[in-house]
Amino acid sequence: MTQNIKGFSKLSKEEKINWITETYFSNPLEAKQIVTQYWNSSENLQKLHDEFIENTLTNFYLPYGVAPNFEINGKSYTIPMAIEESSVVAAASKAAKFWGERGGFKATVISTEKIGQVHFLFNGDFEKLHTFFNQIKSKFFADTEAFTKNMQKRGGGILDIQLKDKTAQLSNYYQLHATFNTKDSMGANFINTCLEQFAKTLENEAQEYSGFTETEKNIQVIMSILSNYVPNCIVRAEVSCSISQMSEDPSIDSKEFAEKFVNAVKIAEIEPYRAVTHNKGIMNGIDAVVLATGNDFRAIEAGVHAYASKSGQYSSLSHAKIENDIFTFWIEVPLALGTIGGLTTLHPLVKFSLEMLGNPSAEELMKIVAVTGLAQNFAAVRSLTTTGIQQGHMKMHINNILNQHQATKEEKAQVLDYFKNTTISHSLVVDYLESLRK
Repeated sequence: MTQNIKGFSKLSKEEKINWITETYFSNPLEAKQIVTQYWNSSENLQKLHDEFIENTLTNFYLPYGVAPNFEINGKSYTIPMAIEESSVVAAASKAAKFWGERGGFKATVISTEKIGQVHFLFNGDFEKLHTFFNQIKSKFFADTEAFTKNMQKRGGGILDIQLKDKTAQLSNYYQLHATFNTKDSMGANFINTCLEQFAKTLENEAQEYSGFTETEKNIQVIMSILSNYVPNCIVRAEVSCSISQMSEDPSIDSKEFAEKFVNAVKIAEIEPYRAVTHNKGIMNGIDAVVLATGNDFRAIEAGVHAYASKSGQYSSLSHAKIENDIFTFWIEVPLALGTIGGLTTLHPLVKFSLEMLGNPSAEELMKIVAVTGLAQNFAAVRSLTTTGIQQGHMKMHINNILNQHQATKEEKAQVLDYFKNTTISHSLVVDYLESLRK
């Protein structure tokens, strides 16, 4: 039986589901029930979700939780988080409470510059190309006025355009390297529209330029696209307190804990194997808020991890120090976010999230997201350097294990009580559950 199909996108949703379930599943009826049970009961809301992407069959749900008690620059927030991983929301909430009692989080947007490039080949003299570029540079701005007018009214627009010679890396390869400020929108569509016009202007003006030979006139544009690497769209979040305040547990010495914490972060700064997992914990917090607010977490991930490698070696995004008995923990991270456009006006839960956050500007959202990443990182490193990561994580994960093994309400109560003060592992939970059933 062939599994290829022509014209799949033209089928109705029901026809798509029928083909999928009948082609790939031994029990098509059961498979169809799995798909349809996740449909929204509101026909209009389901239609809205169906139109977000192509070839939709159903909705894929993630838990949507909140982490309260975040004090950021003197303002209180309850932060929305969409994530499937146990213990993330609880850890963020715990860190928020800890630092809320010690002055809260401070956050500052350092810069908001975004980047786009026109990649092209030019077979000729660079000095001639450079002279040509300087002569037509103003034309790039003029030819995009129709697109930039509204953005300029909001204080954004094209900041600069540079010609870059990349022929040392690839023969005949050059770039138009443009910088933008897109204010409260993430700006991908705006930037790409401008870049495509730059490409047309470049090609058209080259054909008319008398300083080029016929060969040089034929500039070949390879592509025009924004970059998700935004090393000049940076936000800093930090916390600090006296080292005497670092421990809430009488059995843990505050000074010793603070020093151990700093060394744990320094290890992540110099050891890439540790840094990847360290930064993954940061992204647990960042991605969850980015997703809940309708932003592109894949773009954020790509840009953040490139930034973590900017020195030539992958390293920690967060840093810690002790000076004059003051512990300071901070992060500087690139975040190109938007609070208008995209899903922000379409997805009901995204609108809910943004309203819960006080309808923040893009810069305010940058601060909130960075703080959540820092809180998550603090919670993880604190666990690692004190009780160990598994104790808290497995306490949160135990319900997943019980649900996986279809534990009854009574069985869950007995298991949770038994493991209240006992080491938890998947196999130990399963063994104890099976002993109850015997």
